Amino acid sequence: MEQKSDTSLADILRAAVFAGRVHATHRRKGMASEPYVNHVLEVAEILATHAAPSQAIIAGLLHDVVEDSDQDPEPTTLEHIAAQFGAAVAGIVAEVSDDKSLPKEVRKALQVRQAPKASEVAKLVKLADKISNLRAITLSPPANWDHARRLEYVGWAGRVAAGLRGVNPALDALFDATYRDAVARLAVET
Repeated sequence: MEQKSDTSLADILRAAVFAGRVHATHRRKGMASEPYVNHVLEVAEILATHAAPSQAIIAGLLHDVVEDSDQDPEPTTLEHIAAQFGAAVAGIVAEVSDDKSLPKEVRKALQVRQAPKASEVAKLVKLADKISNLRAITLSPPANWDHARRLEYVGWAGRVAAGLRGVNPALDALFDATYRDAVARLAVET
């Protein structure tokens, strides 16, 4: 195996360890309350399975560390990510992160508007994130999310994904299948 592949694998594993440490005390909102790191690992696996570049896989592992560590004793910053993984990865994380100082509805609207303008790598990460989130919404929804809220989330995820299409047809197809499954599962709940 050539050195570049070894370096990429080492960087991916280093990002996984970093994400695991940042998310060590974080839990998903779903009824299963699974460790949050499972989500970022799933995003990275989706990206790796669909031939995304290593930069996307690393950003997939790190995509929520800034948002989700804001209440931690030592929040993770984009500068921290740049120092550890390079400016390019930090830039991708910045593109896919929400500004939590904004109201939720504003953040959601911004995701829809900014999706078509994102870099190709950021589009891959964001699409894999939406796939993972749709799976979670259907398999282990938050206990306080009623049917209407889950349906609204699925529709919103579809609007975001519309602006992310065209970079990786196989990932687009996986989103479509996941979206259809989510809609079908919610339809039988009514």
